[in-house]
Amino acid sequence: MNAKHSIEFPRLEGETSRQAHADLPAGTYEREIGRDGFFGPAAHIYHRHPPTGWTSFEGPLRPRAFDAAKAAEEGNPLATPTLLSNATLKFGIWSCVRAMEHLVRNADGDELLFIHEGHGDLFCDFGHLSYREGDYILFPRGTMWRLAPSAHTLSLLIEATNDAFKLPERGLLGPHAVFDPAILDTPKIDDAFRAQQGEYEWQVKVRRRNAFSTVTYPFNPLDAIGWKGNLAPVKLNWRDIRPVMSHRYHIPPSVHSTFVADRFVVCTFVPRPIESDPGALKVPFFHSNDDYDEVIFYHQGEFFSRDNIHPGMVTWHPNGFTHGPHPKAFAAGARAAKTMTDEVAVMIDARDPLDFSVAAEAVETPGYAESWSPK
Repeated sequence: MNAKHSIEFPRLEGETSRQAHADLPAGTYEREIGRDGFFGPAAHIYHRHPPTGWTSFEGPLRPRAFDAAKAAEEGNPLATPTLLSNATLKFGIWSCVRAMEHLVRNADGDELLFIHEGHGDLFCDFGHLSYREGDYILFPRGTMWRLAPSAHTLSLLIEATNDAFKLPERGLLGPHAVFDPAILDTPKIDDAFRAQQGEYEWQVKVRRRNAFSTVTYPFNPLDAIGWKGNLAPVKLNWRDIRPVMSHRYHIPPSVHSTFVADRFVVCTFVPRPIESDPGALKVPFFHSNDDYDEVIFYHQGEFFSRDNIHPGMVTWHPNGFTHGPHPKAFAAGARAAKTMTDEVAVMIDARDPLDFSVAAEAVETPGYAESWSPK
């Protein structure tokens, strides 16, 4: 076992708790200042007032919320407008109503779909997969694919530009924690795949450096008779995720990592028991995550740390300001009003600042920054 850490003796000054996120001094609010997305050095400050108790918030650092589902467009998924982006990440949403009449191929990076609504069939170089609401589908860079929905499909598109998605290191938990890699589905060379092959013209729309090329074949290029290897598209449904939790300690969101790239991480929040220890925080702690932009897509359920958020919405918290639960959520957590969460959400923590697009601004929810203000 290689996971080792020298014993440290953190400084304590004034009135504090000796255990993060638990047994706070009476009447105080804990704020974590951390580095490296909850993995690095950290300090906890105990305040007399909520760290998010501002009365106004002006300027480009404002946290923002928007109704991503309303921004979804049909057509080529790789041409859909981005909502948030930087040099290593593109985040958008796409609507697919009918079977795609061409294939797409992303030469710029790996592509990750999260199916928010709908079900149907996926065809790619490696074969056929059925899909449904709640599925992640990961396409390695250069995969040719298309969807044939049986019901209107709405999906997130998350691109690791010039990069590849990998599974997170689970450390002391071991490789089978959260989900066993054996649960991942790969495409099959089955009857449905063979039935779609044929000697008729097909086009492939290839995106490279944000420009499209069209490759035309006199046959369907999804004509494989078999494949072998350790590189292929994979499918994972959120229902197959078994979250790590503690009844005595609110675990940081990084523990819920599902896929990782070099400059960002994708996490999944799924239903779990809420902490039951009387002294433990029951909602996310206030924190200043000064190294990462934080993005959350709300898929389903009641989002216990936020007010006035519904499925299909996105919140974006740029790095550099303190955030945490809304006042009503914090109060409900203090009362231990619930014993289980029922939310499902996709979170992206990006190491590099994200740009907010015109498409996202068009569906922005006004007044989100003021939702933390005391009422």
